[in-house]
Amino acid sequence: MKKRYEIKIFGRELAVLSDAEDEQVAKVVQYVNERMEDIVKSNEGLRTVDVAILAALNISEDYLKLKGVNQDLCDQMIHRSEKLIELIENAS
Repeated sequence: MKKRYEIKIFGRELAVLSDAEDEQVAKVVQYVNERMEDIVKSNEGLRTVDVAILAALNISEDYLKLKGVNQDLCDQMIHRSEKLIELIENAS
């Protein structure tokens, strides 16, 4: 069941709904704020909306990289499992 959270992102208060636990929501909020602060430090003078867009792009890039790594690991596990099954069947 979704729970309502009052969060603060880059100085703006927002109400959001999430199925996540309190700790996970807090981690997400902290991560987004950190990414936005990093962008501001290296690109002073950006509008808040531009900071948010750049943060979304950076976070999306990180996500897609990790998704690719995860898929590669899953493919490796499937391949190794198939080889183990084949070895077991041939040993019988």
